[in-house]
Amino acid sequence: MTTSSKNETVLYSQLQPWSSVVADPCMEQLAGPPIPVRIGQYYQTPRPHPWRPTLGYENVEVTPLPSQPVTNSIIDPCYTPYGMATEPLKFPNLVTGFERNPAHAARAALYTRYTPVEWTNNNLRNYNESDTNRNYSERLRGEFIRVMRETDEKTSQGQREVGRRLGERLTDLTFWRNEARTELERLLSHIDSLQEARRNLEKAVADIEGPLHIAQECLYQRENRQGIDLVHDHPEQCLLKEVETYRNAQEKLKCLFGKLKDQFRNIRAAQHELETDVRSKEGALGIDNMCHQLNNFSKGINYYGGIEKYDPTVSTQASWAENSNRIVQRSQSERGKCGQLVADTENLINVVAIEVWDAWSNTNNALARRAAETLEAKSKLQMHLHQIQQEIFDIEKNIELLKKAIMDKSNPMKVAHTRLEARTHRKNVELCRDIAQDRLVKEVVDIQDSIEYLHRKLQEAEAQHQQLLKTRSNFETDLHNKVNSLFIDREKCMGMRRSFPITATIKY
Repeated sequence: MTTSSKNETVLYSQLQPWSSVVADPCMEQLAGPPIPVRIGQYYQTPRPHPWRPTLGYENVEVTPLPSQPVTNSIIDPCYTPYGMATEPLKFPNLVTGFERNPAHAARAALYTRYTPVEWTNNNLRNYNESDTNRNYSERLRGEFIRVMRETDEKTSQGQREVGRRLGERLTDLTFWRNEARTELERLLSHIDSLQEARRNLEKAVADIEGPLHIAQECLYQRENRQGIDLVHDHPEQCLLKEVETYRNAQEKLKCLFGKLKDQFRNIRAAQHELETDVRSKEGALGIDNMCHQLNNFSKGINYYGGIEKYDPTVSTQASWAENSNRIVQRSQSERGKCGQLVADTENLINVVAIEVWDAWSNTNNALARRAAETLEAKSKLQMHLHQIQQEIFDIEKNIELLKKAIMDKSNPMKVAHTRLEARTHRKNVELCRDIAQDRLVKEVVDIQDSIEYLHRKLQEAEAQHQQLLKTRSNFETDLHNKVNSLFIDREKCMGMRRSFPITATIKY
């Protein structure tokens, strides 16, 4: 074997996949938009030249062996892969081996040769294979001509039949398209009155949002009351009832609005069905008309591999006609259901208006009465607060007098202590416990008792003073709460409720 590379034909055990061979589609496009990728792959062949038969053979490049000759000499260890034996390899040699072992050399020579019989059989087998393939190819050529003639006739007849069926389909489409157009014009003329009733009902629901928001805002504002004023009073009950009345009214209106909306949805659905049916039939008319005019020489025709396996149809001829008839009948049925809903809408709006006005008036009266009660309680609190303030002033004066009385006992205590201390300096027997000594001791004890008693009274006075201050703080807090509650009820709540926020849409 030489050192240069060359191509040899190698038979694989199985055919190679198409994706491993770079090949163009067997059908080249001459005009029109490019064929999608999936269409090109649909017509790919595993060979660059599709007219050549594919028998599973490929041209592969054979890489020559290293130029170093392999003999029974010692091989350089640097060429030995990791894990192999490092001992030199020895191969049988017919020349040198004969001298060493003649029997072994003879057996090696026989094992590396074919027999003449095998060579002759191989040639005969090749001749027979050639004759068989040529005969089979001649039969195929005759079959190809017959098949081409039959397929041409079948294709022409199929095109004529399809053209006739497309013409019949165009006639049916035109008839139902005209029916749907006529019914659509009739349906559009009956929608205006239902739209007007729907707008009035929507405005009535929106008008209740104003009083409802004010009532909820009043409840939120009254939550800002503090202390004992945060009471579940009659105005709060009226506000809660008012909110309930408004929500019930909205529920009634929304219930009727739901019916009206359903009816309107049904009418619009019927209208949408008619419009969609008209558009679909017009589109189908255009497509079928184009298909009816196509022929083998038309522009824009192209391959779409696998399109015959995809079934886009969703109905049959009978179900298609039944669907068109159902759409027209539904439109006719929906056109007769609007009058009663319009009358019910007007009556319910008037009833709801009366309920809303009564709840609004009751809450306003309750807030006014509560404001008067809060104002009266505020006046009484102010009077008691003034009396508490005067009492605090008086007890503060007494506290100062008690402190002065305690301070006044300081000098007499000093005099008594000085006398007792001086009498301790008497000598000898003169250090006598006489009546004067007893009286001085009693004087000190009396002064101490007086000071202790005055301290207890001072503590009582200070405790009472703190109690009066706490009472004043409570009164001031309560008064502040009353003022805050009065401001919330009269200014914030009644300020928002001076005018009824519903316009003249609701009739009384």
